[in-house]
Amino acid sequence: MKHRIVHTLQKYFLNPPIKLALAAGLPLPGYALLETKGRKTGKPRRTPVGDGRIGNQFWLVAEHGMKAGYVRNIERDPHVRMKLREGLKYHWHTGAAHLLSHDDPRERQRWLATHLPSSAGECKGSAPFRDTTPEYSN
Repeated sequence: MKHRIVHTLQKYFLNPPIKLALAAGLPLPGYALLETKGRKTGKPRRTPVGDGRIGNQFWLVAEHGMKAGYVRNIERDPHVRMKLREGLKYHWHTGAAHLLSHDDPRERQRWLATHLPSSAGECKGSAPFRDTTPEYSN
């Protein structure tokens, strides 16, 4: 019941304005945009997530664990893109996500809280993302 209520609130009331702001390039501290490939349609699916960047890795702790749509999409195809804030602008980064099904999500959340400026939400699963975007130098 809790999952259904939280999912409905996030899907229809909380995520749409955040997704719109991120798509428009508005700087929203603490947020990033995850793009996965839909497991059934193959279409790009974009989901606002907390900014979990640590170095060249990006950590997500899925509030709904394996029930989260983006986690099931990653399970089908781990190739993802992340729209990450750099200063006042956002840039797309490509990479591969790895689901850590045996990771302790509560312990991972505590670990992230020590490495990130802010970390919120109940957690049930975690997944690191390694940035594979080529770096260019002038």
